[in-house]
Amino acid sequence: MRLHAPRIEPVDLDRLDADQRAALAPFLDTGGGKVGGGRVLNIFRTLAHAPNALTAFLGWGSYILSRRNALSERDRELVILRTGYNCRSGYEWTQHKRIGLDSGLSENDVERIKAGPDAAGWTDIDRAMLRATDELTADHFVTDATWAALAPLGDKGRMDLVMTVGQYTQVSMMLNSFGIQVEDGWDVDPDLRG
Repeated sequence: MRLHAPRIEPVDLDRLDADQRAALAPFLDTGGGKVGGGRVLNIFRTLAHAPNALTAFLGWGSYILSRRNALSERDRELVILRTGYNCRSGYEWTQHKRIGLDSGLSENDVERIKAGPDAAGWTDIDRAMLRATDELTADHFVTDATWAALAPLGDKGRMDLVMTVGQYTQVSMMLNSFGIQVEDGWDVDPDLRG
């Protein structure tokens, strides 16, 4: 975690204005209670300070996390975790590690993601996706050699990889800069603490 306290406090769910309530509607039941594990995540409670932006953010994020994205769930999470790690986003890593494990990544895969594309054991396409993620987060460009190595994904898969890295680079920038703290009970990876 880059910051150990929020720069912007999450909104109080008992004091939402109409715009905030509308933006958070996907997470709230009609009785005003909470769904999704009994809480609205800190990221959404923080972004609710800008309710119109949150609504737009959720629309784009829904595409990235859907089956409309050409990347398999496993491959998407591989890319998201590498992006979060490269951006030093403890929140992003913590949230998506759990999702990644549910999407086919092993604990060993998750640890190797930290080492990157040159770690032993990756398939050629895993290595290419990790390398593309590194290039995008470092230079905002996929080199010709890496683009060619991504050919098995097809054009839409390559586009979705770039868009996924872009989305989660943006998410990581917001999490880091706003000081969004992990949920109570979550443990941040020691490699991403401070």
